[in-house]
Amino acid sequence: MESKAEQAVEKYLKGYNCAQAVACTYCGLFGADEKVMFQAAEGLGRGMAGTFEGTCGAVAGACMLAGLKTSTANFEKPDSKMKTYGLAKEIIRRFEEKNQTISCRELKGIDTKKVICSCPDCVRDAARLVEEVLLKDQEQ
Repeated sequence: MESKAEQAVEKYLKGYNCAQAVACTYCGLFGADEKVMFQAAEGLGRGMAGTFEGTCGAVAGACMLAGLKTSTANFEKPDSKMKTYGLAKEIIRRFEEKNQTISCRELKGIDTKKVICSCPDCVRDAARLVEEVLLKDQEQ
């Protein structure tokens, strides 16, 4: 599979928020509707609701895809959470290892005035992690 990381960056530059850019780029590979994914991820940009306070939206979008990959959608007895959590934790661990943090506020240097990772680069990094962690079993 050819990398789609630059497609995710293009979506971001087009006006998608960081979560939408990552989630919408790959959602079709997991059988999800792009319009629904766009709507679902809308509140996750800029560290949750544009507050810069929470987790980077690009990372949140990648974690949404982990659920699409592993959830059994068993409403009666939810049984796939731990597998999803494991994949999401791996995405978070690798993003944090590369960028020192997953906090939007810290990544953007809101308090320090030192940007650790630009938004397009966060989208690119999260997209690559989707490919490395969630799509590693697909032909490269």
